[in-house]
Amino acid sequence: MYLTTRELKKKGIDVHLALSSKYTQMIEKLKPYNVPFHFFEHDEKTNRRNIGNYIRLKKIIDENRFDIVIGNSPHAFDYVRFVKPFLKHKPKIIAVRRSGRVPSFFSKYFKYSAADKIVVVSKGVYETLKKAGFFPERLVVIESGIDLERFKPMPEKKEELRKKLGFPVNKKIFVNVANWNIQVKAQDKLIEAFSRLNCENCLLILVGKKTDLYTKEYARKFNVEDKVLGLGFREDIPDILNASDFFVLSSNLEGIAGALLQAMATGKVVLSTLAGGIGEYLKDGVNGFSVPVGDVEGLTQKMKKMLSLSDEEYKTIAKNAVKTAKNYSIENTSEKYIKLFKELVGDS
Repeated sequence: MYLTTRELKKKGIDVHLALSSKYTQMIEKLKPYNVPFHFFEHDEKTNRRNIGNYIRLKKIIDENRFDIVIGNSPHAFDYVRFVKPFLKHKPKIIAVRRSGRVPSFFSKYFKYSAADKIVVVSKGVYETLKKAGFFPERLVVIESGIDLERFKPMPEKKEELRKKLGFPVNKKIFVNVANWNIQVKAQDKLIEAFSRLNCENCLLILVGKKTDLYTKEYARKFNVEDKVLGLGFREDIPDILNASDFFVLSSNLEGIAGALLQAMATGKVVLSTLAGGIGEYLKDGVNGFSVPVGDVEGLTQKMKKMLSLSDEEYKTIAKNAVKTAKNYSIENTSEKYIKLFKELVGDS
């Protein structure tokens, strides 16, 4: 959301953000771009039942007379859907779906029927939803973009970054970037697969919210607590990626998998399950490695393959990965959104 907002502002689109009151980091990040912020959702356990949240959002939309309102997540779209019938001014409504999980009958007809367009982040998600009859005429593919200014190869700084981050200099480091959610991101399967690797000189680092809380428990379960680290939420992801050797993703569900593309953009040899739209760009043995969703043994065997690569093989795959990632720039994403906006409301 931050990157898309930034790029749209750069291109002259008048973008506002309506947020929960807890998103203070977004304000700082977008301060140079003069983005107006509106806070409607109070951060509390009962926020969906707080009628004040809906009243505040309705007021924000009515007073600003937006041409288009985007529900950037299923949670956000819940609010948009409920206030839509009560709006004085009727904007076009866009819902965003990042997962290929097909919504329930109730969710489809009560919730998403309110959207004029439904943005999905990969062709794979599009095909899944289209096959399920999920408003195929409203589906639009706009791949999530990555910031190629931040995520770029810096192999010459690898040792320097390891010392700065406190990583061991001589170990082979696998990195996973994902908020802890074993139902979706399957970090438990990744740790199990890593434990089967039996590599004394290897380290697995998990980065993302709550990885610092739960990683140790699962590492202990698979007897690799001295080889697996959970760092929690970090803002220095480009440095962490550039300090590593390999990137691994074990997800059960994905949209386009931005973290995987970020790793490819930094020139890492990557391994991922083929969840969601990943298979559209990750080609096994060409620009990385892949396995079917849930294939723990496959993850182990491909990690062994990654460790056995010659320097020349590594460089070739890494070069192909960087080339692939350039197709998913945030600039391309913003252009596709502008095209959609013009389709919905014209050039006004």
